[in-house]
This record gives sequence, C-alpha cells and structure tokens, in this order.
Amino acid sequence: MKNFSTWMLVIFMAMFWVLRVIVAVSYELGGSFAGIVPYNSTLEIVLLFVVLLCMILVVKRKVIGGLIYLIAYGMYFGTSAVNGIMTIVNGNIDLVASAGGSTYLNLLLSIVGLILPIAVVLDLLLDKNRKLNPKDKKTDWFYTNEAYDRKLDDRADKNNYRTL
Repeated sequence: MKNFSTWMLVIFMAMFWVLRVIVAVSYELGGSFAGIVPYNSTLEIVLLFVVLLCMILVVKRKVIGGLIYLIAYGMYFGTSAVNGIMTIVNGNIDLVASAGGSTYLNLLLSIVGLILPIAVVLDLLLDKNRKLNPKDKKTDWFYTNEAYDRKLDDRADKNNYRTL
C-alpha cells in the first residue's frame, strides 16, 4: 500500500466498521446509538466479520477483497437506502421514527455504506495497472541504467589483479 488514497480508504473503512460494531452492540444491549439501528442484527454481525476479512484483503491489494466488500455492503445497505428513500418520499417518517430509529441518519449511513465500497473498488482497479509495472526510485537507477552497466563492464575489464 504505497498510495495515500488507499491508506485513507482503509482508515475510513475501519472507522465505519467501528461505528457499525458500536451500533450492533448497542442494539443487542437494548438501545440505539444516536438513533441508528441495524436493519438486520444477525446479518449485521455476520457482515462485521466479512468486512474485517475484506479490510485485510484490501490492505494486501487484492481486488477480490474490494469486490466482496462491494457486494456485501451493496446488498445490505442498497436495499436499506432504497427503503429509506421511499419512506421519505411517501411521507411515512413518523412510522419509522416511532420504531426507535432516525430515518435520515440511517439513510445517510446507508449512502456512506454504498459510496465507501465503490471508492475502494475504484481505487483497487485504478492502482492494479501500477502494480504490474512498479517504479521504485531506490533500485531503478541501478537496474535500468545501461550507461552505468557499460561503464562498470569497461572498468572491470581493465583490472589486472595478481592472484597468489
């Protein structure tokens, strides 16, 4: 992980994961964290472990980790975002608010839960080309400098050391 963008996305992934852990734990303890409730508590807990595995794969620059992350969060937060938008459009906000959750905050987190995996997959796909042809300034001067090799070869041919 040499890119700043990758580090930032992994940090945002971790922060969002910690937020989802807090939401899941507070819901299991019988409350809600600032009005945020999980849509499906069992699926939320399973998703937390899947995302933890995906974070490790994203750090290792594996595209499959980003794709699993996108599919998992897309299925979980995609339906929730559509349901939240339809609830707001239809004007049924009072029904959801009486159930213990904040519609707008849950919708905002659903949208963040959709944007973050898309950004991770795009970062992995755009950086994949750079991984195939890496440029390392510390070693490329030696391996790609033909003039240095010729100069070294000419000097090596002129040395006549005696051996005992």
